[in-house]
Amino acid sequence: MDSSPADSPDPPEQPASPEPSAPEDAAPASSETTDTLPPDDVAAIDELGKVYQSLRDELGKVIIGQHEVIEQLAICLFSRGHALLMGVPGLAKTLLISSVGKCMHLSFSRIQFTPDLMPADITGTDIIQESAATGKREFEYIQGPIYANLLLADEINRAPAKTQSALLEAMQENKVTVLGRTYDLEKPFFVLATQNPIEQEGTYPLPEAQLDRFMFLIEVDYPTEEEERRIARETTGVDYAPLEALVTGEQVLAFQKLVRRIPVPDHIYDYAVEIVRKTRPASDDAPSWIKEYVGWGAGPRAVQYLVLGAKGRAALRGNYMASLEDIEAVAVPVLSHRVITNFAAESQGMTSKKVVERLVEEMRED
Repeated sequence: MDSSPADSPDPPEQPASPEPSAPEDAAPASSETTDTLPPDDVAAIDELGKVYQSLRDELGKVIIGQHEVIEQLAICLFSRGHALLMGVPGLAKTLLISSVGKCMHLSFSRIQFTPDLMPADITGTDIIQESAATGKREFEYIQGPIYANLLLADEINRAPAKTQSALLEAMQENKVTVLGRTYDLEKPFFVLATQNPIEQEGTYPLPEAQLDRFMFLIEVDYPTEEEERRIARETTGVDYAPLEALVTGEQVLAFQKLVRRIPVPDHIYDYAVEIVRKTRPASDDAPSWIKEYVGWGAGPRAVQYLVLGAKGRAALRGNYMASLEDIEAVAVPVLSHRVITNFAAESQGMTSKKVVERLVEEMRED
C-alpha cells in the first residue's frame, strides 16, 4: 500500500479521505471554501491563462488541431500529474510531447521502449571506472535517461512489465532506487507516455497498478477533414520556425502550487466521490447496468485526480473556482483507464469510455 502524501507527484491509493490533502506551502484549508482568491492569486491565475494561451499558439506552429489533447496535457503538467497518450500511428503523439519539451526551459529525455529494454537502461547503473587520483578501480553511478524534467516514454507497452515497473517509483515518489541507493529526481518531473491501441503483437499491456499512476488517459483521435487539408498543405513545404521556450521550471512549480489553491465548492467534492463510487459494481451506489458491465471500478486516487483536474482546467481557462463543467470535462480522461469492463460489456461494445460518458450523462439528468 502506498503511504506517500496526497500532494506527492502521484496521490496514494488509499488516502485517509477522498479529498487531497493540501501541500505544506498551500493556503489554509479554510480558503478552499471561500468564494474568492487573494488578489495575488487572482493575478497569478490571469498570468497562467496567458502562459497557456502562448503555449497553445507556439505548439500550433507544428501541431495542427488537437486542441482538446493539448488542453488535457497542460492540465496534467500544471496539476503535477503524468499522462498516457493513446492513438493510432501518425497522429503526432511523439511530436506533440517533444514540442512541449521545446516550449519549456526544462530538461527533456526520450526513451524508445523495446522488448529488450532493461530497467538499468532507464534508471542507470554502476560501472567500474579507474580513479584519476588514486589509480584504483571504483564503482561510479551513471545516471539513466530518467533524470530529466520531462520524460517521453515512447510506445511504453512494448517493454515487459519488469522494465515498465522501473518508472513506478519515479512517478510516485520522484525518486529512483538503484542497487540499494536512493536518488532524488529534480522537480518538476513528468512522465508523458505514448501507446498504440491497435498493434498488439509484441506488446505488453500495462498493469492496472501502473495505469493508475497516470492522471489522464488522453485519446488522440483522427483530425477533421479541414485539419487534414492543413496538414497536407503546411507540413509538406518548408520547415517550420524553431519553437520558443516560454516557461521555466520555477514557473511550472509555482503554477502547480497555484492550481492546488483553486477553491472547490462542496458539491464538486460530492460529485467526485459519487461518480467514483458509482463505478464500483460491489457498491450499493452503483446502477444495475454498472453491475452488469463493470468488473472493477475506480479507486480513491480517481477522486483526487477528478478534483485536481477540475482545478487545473478552471485555472487554465482563467476561472477562479472549479465548476461542475470542469469536473465533467475531466471525468473521461481520469476514469476511462480505471474502470475495467467485463466480457458482457465487450460483447455489447460497451467500452470503459462509454461507461464513464453514460454515468456523466445520468448524473447530469438527476
